[in-house]
Amino acid sequence: MVDTLFDGITARTVRTSRLAANVLERASEHPRRTVVFVHGNVSSSLFWQPTMLALPADVRAVAVDLRGFGGSEALAVDALRGVRDFSDDVASVVDELGIGAADFVGWSMGGGVVMQLMLDRGELVRSATFVSPVSPYGYGGTVGADGRMLTADGAGTGGGGANPEVVARIAAGDTSDESPFSPRNVFRSSYVKNAVGLPYEDVWVESMLSTVTREGNYPGDSSASESWPGFAPGARGVLNTMAPTNFNVSAIVGLEAKPPVLWIRGADDVIVGEPSGLDINHLGSLGYIPGWPGEQVAPAQPMLSQTRAVLDRYAANGGTYREVVFEECGHSAHLEHPERFLAELTTQLG
Repeated sequence: MVDTLFDGITARTVRTSRLAANVLERASEHPRRTVVFVHGNVSSSLFWQPTMLALPADVRAVAVDLRGFGGSEALAVDALRGVRDFSDDVASVVDELGIGAADFVGWSMGGGVVMQLMLDRGELVRSATFVSPVSPYGYGGTVGADGRMLTADGAGTGGGGANPEVVARIAAGDTSDESPFSPRNVFRSSYVKNAVGLPYEDVWVESMLSTVTREGNYPGDSSASESWPGFAPGARGVLNTMAPTNFNVSAIVGLEAKPPVLWIRGADDVIVGEPSGLDINHLGSLGYIPGWPGEQVAPAQPMLSQTRAVLDRYAANGGTYREVVFEECGHSAHLEHPERFLAELTTQLG
C-alpha cells in the first residue's frame, strides 16, 4: 500500500450541507491568507501536496477533493448544471471552515470550477490561478475564439468520449504499466511531458485510481446524435459537466469585481492544447475515429485561443491577467517545474 499523505499535510472530513468532503491542509500558525487548491479530472487533492508544503509559512494551504474523487463522498454529478455541483461543493467547504475570501488555484477541470465560483460566489475569490484550465467554452465541440458550438447537441463531447479501457483499468485499480491505457501510462503520456525522474509517481497513480467510476460520476452517460461521431453529452457524470451544452463561463468578462488572474500552461500540453490530443475532432482528422466529415464540419477546438480571448476581454473590462508558458512542460506545471511554479504563484499572492 502506497503512503499517499506527505509529512506536514493533514487530512480530515469536513461535513457541509452538501456533502462529506475530504480536505487536505498545510496549516500556518499565523496565516496572512489562505490558498484553496482545486484538482482536475481523474485526480485528487493529493497532487497538490508538494506545492502546499513549499508555500511560505504564513500561508494556509487547503485542498478539497471534489465529489467522486479522493476521499470525498461519491455523490452523483448533475451535469446539466455544468460544473456547479463541484463549485458549490467547494464553496460549502470554504464556508464551513470559515475561510472567507481566499486565493484559488484550479488545475485543468479545476480551473473551470474556479471560474464558475468567480461567477456564483465572487466574494470568496481574492485571486485566481488557472493551471492548464479547460476552455471557458468547455471541452470540445466549439470553434472560433468566441466558442461557437458546432452542433446544437454538442456532438462528440461529454461522457461518450471516454476511452472505455482507461475507465475499466481505473475501476480495476490497475497500477501496472503493461498497457498504454493503464493510469500509470496515461500519467506518463498525457499528464506530463517527460515523466523520467519525476518523484511520487506511485502517489499520483493512487490519486488517479481514487476516481469513482459508476453511473453519475466518471465518465458520465451519453446520448445519440445525428451528427458525427454519433454521440452527444448525457445529463450525468464528470465529462458532461464540461460539454459545451452545459458549460460556458465566459461571463467572467462582465464581473463587476475582477480578481487578478494568473494563467500557467505547459507548451507541450496534450490535454488542453491547440489542437488537443484528446479532442474527438482532432482524433478524427488523424484517422483514429472513422468517418470524420472534414475540417469544415468538425474542426478541432482552439482551446488556448478561446481562453486567451476571454481573458483579453476580462482585462479590457477592468481586470488583469498574466499568461505564463512553461517550455518542456505538459499538463502539470506544478509537478514538472515545481520551483518556477512556486515562484509564479508566490508572485500572484503578493
